[in-house]
Amino acid sequence: MSETLEDFYTDLLRIGTSWRVDKVTRDSAKQEITVFVSYNEKQQVTCPVCGKPVKIYDRRTRRWRDMDSCRYKTIIEASVPRTNCPRDGVKQINVNWAEKNSRFTLFFEKQILLWLREDPISTVAMNFGISWDEVDGIMQRAVKRGLSRQKKRKVSNIGIDETSFQKRHEYVTVILDKNSDNVIDVLNDRKSETLENWFKTQKKADFTALKSISMDMWDPYIKAVKTAFEEASEIIGFDRFHVAQHFSKALDKVRSREYHELKSEGNEDLLKGTKYHWQRSNLKTDNRTKDRKSFIPLTKMNLKTARAWRIKEVANELWNFTYMGVAERQWKQLFFWMSHSRLKPVIDLFRTIKRYFWGILNAIRMKINNSMLEAKNARIQRIKNKSCGFRNRERFRTAILFHLGGLNMTPVSTQ
Repeated sequence: MSETLEDFYTDLLRIGTSWRVDKVTRDSAKQEITVFVSYNEKQQVTCPVCGKPVKIYDRRTRRWRDMDSCRYKTIIEASVPRTNCPRDGVKQINVNWAEKNSRFTLFFEKQILLWLREDPISTVAMNFGISWDEVDGIMQRAVKRGLSRQKKRKVSNIGIDETSFQKRHEYVTVILDKNSDNVIDVLNDRKSETLENWFKTQKKADFTALKSISMDMWDPYIKAVKTAFEEASEIIGFDRFHVAQHFSKALDKVRSREYHELKSEGNEDLLKGTKYHWQRSNLKTDNRTKDRKSFIPLTKMNLKTARAWRIKEVANELWNFTYMGVAERQWKQLFFWMSHSRLKPVIDLFRTIKRYFWGILNAIRMKINNSMLEAKNARIQRIKNKSCGFRNRERFRTAILFHLGGLNMTPVSTQ
């Protein structure tokens, strides 16, 4: 027995036994195929809310976009029954080829989400012949779906860091579960009140077994964590890479000042073009032999910059101690050197580091840092650049959670 076109699309669209394909039409001018589907009257109708058997109240025509077939845009058009439940009122029954309130089939949305993993919204919209807003809506629904499926989980190690949203010092706060390497949430700013309120109101993470929080030395974050957790002074660890940045900035201030001093004396060639040489660490493993040979003599000269550089290099070596007594003693020796260096940027840095020394010791003891978050920030910036920026924070948050939230976002039928 030969298969009809209606049979073919019944199998192709996987509409199930409750529905049947009545006819298929083709519009060559629009390059569009429309598959007309109706509900099988022999099937018992149930209320989509309570599941009790009810009678059909009326029908409403709806259309869904499916994946193209034979290079033609494919549309499913169905007369969908509505039920009148004594308890829940008039409700439209669910279809098994699309999610509730979606105008696209499950298979179409799955393909869109697959493409969005690699391409920006504009590219996906162009390739599938739909609008930017429609693709964005599919992404937003996917993230909302993924968040609703999340179960409350115990979190033992988290990282908190800011990442730039736009220029002019516009930031959002990213919170990372370091055990699963997934972003837990993205907050709209980096204010203390915002983070404190998030700890109080969020429902997805259980912090009863929290062991560590790694962050930079940003007072609003510290204040929020101390308000949220009694043991904050024991679990906060300051990220070594952020601390290293402070040493690098102090070194560059010393170099810049000394360069202008030497320039006034006619000796500017001594430090000219060396800005980035001083920022490198571990000369023994530096493969740029030519640069290393010309730079090493500078480090041995009686230069203020050379002194600041040696302080930076020593600080980089003080994070890997096993015995806390030794670590504390070595850092205090460095503090003495910094406070007596007669280099104002280094002395200012000493006062800052000394104030946050407790968190540095915590980081050494717990052996934690924010390297995982720095890697995530790099990916976030690539997502932002690939999309040519975001118009608002909510879309930025959606994109981050879509790519880095570890969410189960696969659409499924609700029938």
